[in-house]
Amino acid sequence: YSKKSGAYRMKKFFMKWGIWTGLVALSLLPLWDLMHPGLPITHDGQDHVARIANFYQSLSEGHVVPRWAANLNWGYGHPILMFLYPLPSYVASAFHFVGFSLIDSTKLVFAFGFIASMLAMYLWITSAWGVAAGITASVLYAFAPYRFVDLYVRGAIGEHMAFVFPPLICYGLLLLAKEKNHISAGALTVISFGTALLILSHNALSLMFLPLIGLYALYLAAQETKSPARFIMIGAVGILFGFLLSVFYWVPGFFEGKYTLRDIVTAGEFTGRFVPWFSFLYSPWSYGGGNELSKWLGAGQILALGLSFFALEKNTKHRRFIIVCMLLLFFSLFAMTANSAPVWNAVTLLQKFQFPWRLMSVTVFLIAGIGAFVVYIAPEKSRRWTALILVIVSIFGTIPMWRAKEYKVFPQSYFTGIYNSTTDTGESSPIWSIRFMEKRPEALAYMVPLAGTINVGERSTTLKVYRVNVKEPARFVESTLYFPGWQVFINGSPLAIEKLIFQDPTYRGLMTFDLTPGDYDIRFEFGETKLRRISNYLSLGALALFVVSIGTIRLLWRKKE
Repeated sequence: YSKKSGAYRMKKFFMKWGIWTGLVALSLLPLWDLMHPGLPITHDGQDHVARIANFYQSLSEGHVVPRWAANLNWGYGHPILMFLYPLPSYVASAFHFVGFSLIDSTKLVFAFGFIASMLAMYLWITSAWGVAAGITASVLYAFAPYRFVDLYVRGAIGEHMAFVFPPLICYGLLLLAKEKNHISAGALTVISFGTALLILSHNALSLMFLPLIGLYALYLAAQETKSPARFIMIGAVGILFGFLLSVFYWVPGFFEGKYTLRDIVTAGEFTGRFVPWFSFLYSPWSYGGGNELSKWLGAGQILALGLSFFALEKNTKHRRFIIVCMLLLFFSLFAMTANSAPVWNAVTLLQKFQFPWRLMSVTVFLIAGIGAFVVYIAPEKSRRWTALILVIVSIFGTIPMWRAKEYKVFPQSYFTGIYNSTTDTGESSPIWSIRFMEKRPEALAYMVPLAGTINVGERSTTLKVYRVNVKEPARFVESTLYFPGWQVFINGSPLAIEKLIFQDPTYRGLMTFDLTPGDYDIRFEFGETKLRRISNYLSLGALALFVVSIGTIRLLWRKKE
């Protein structure tokens, strides 16, 4: 056919969308097990549903940025929503809003993350190196054993969602590099929102991936664009917008973490989580704890690495790319082994990752790129066969991993009511409290001694109202943990913070204060601190500025055209 003919264009259209449809169909195969009724029993899955239930409840009360989980921690409340990746909870809340149960909404987030990550990798690599390389990379990226560890063993919803965005950001950078004469509004949008969503998906993984994305930007500046300085500047602006758009989450999470047990609970946790070198070549599939998890790179992934050494013999302009990727891969593997213990002890930032084997996320990303390069530089006659072999080996090597250990059916009320856990390892607990509460409170509020009456009024996730009659001096105890943002109003006047007692070990970080005889209207309200308000305004301002900037860019280039 002539390339200008309608038949040719029709053929290309069906081929293009046929591949996309095929990839979606392929991605559904390992997700089929999620159709089983109930919740897959994973390390964190049950707690994620409880957290999402609290997140949705806060959203339904009008809090655009939920920060306080009122029903967690045996009903004493918990600030966990401030510190752990909100994007999966927003997506799950959208599914729940349209009618899905909390469990099904959580399962849909896992399914969405898996499919979207596969398509994002295909979009990026196909744009760079062609269809065969794109298909190979997408399969290596999705059908890696660690991806199924996250899905069916750990139930790590944040990490699972985060896999969507690194290839998407790289695609945006590639689009930007290909624009020779003007700024691409589309590329800037992908870079900015991709960065923001990566941070909102998982804070630790964003710290792992952003340096790799920065190195890819430098590679593009050197190889793909005639104006490296201009490209770097615009790309940096896009990344900066991403940080500003997500500042409502990461700034309070970072700076107010000092009010939690984070540094105490996580200190030294990495020491017992290193991975033996041989486990990368093979470790059996397991549903056990962190040290028992399979750290196997995968059959197709190891094959791709083997073929990459032959690729190094070819002197192409992309040779430096594969060398850098292999060095980064070696470093990420090294950082997961006990040989790197001195580095972990010296670099405190690494300790925020908690588990060295979390760097498996980086290895999955790097090997997908390496495998795509192998296919890209293969002779044209063998390119499709190379891609097909890598795809088949990757898929068939993971088939035994496409299922959860078991499923359990829970009533919805199990997650919407009081939940006997914090849904994390206790690192987000207020520093004035203990790591985990031990039993549910006997009353919503009480007095010591019992010297009067307490009538309960309006209640929500962030509001507790009481009408109190006190007959003799007493300590009023609210069965809610204190965290910055809580304020107490007595008869309409705010209680001075120095009179709010929350460091008394007798009451385990609960909000208490002294009352003299009389009648009182008491309100406990949880609101934004000054830092949170500033962060919210910065994010809103960044969004407004971004919309104006994109509109201006489109208008200017439309006039020039």
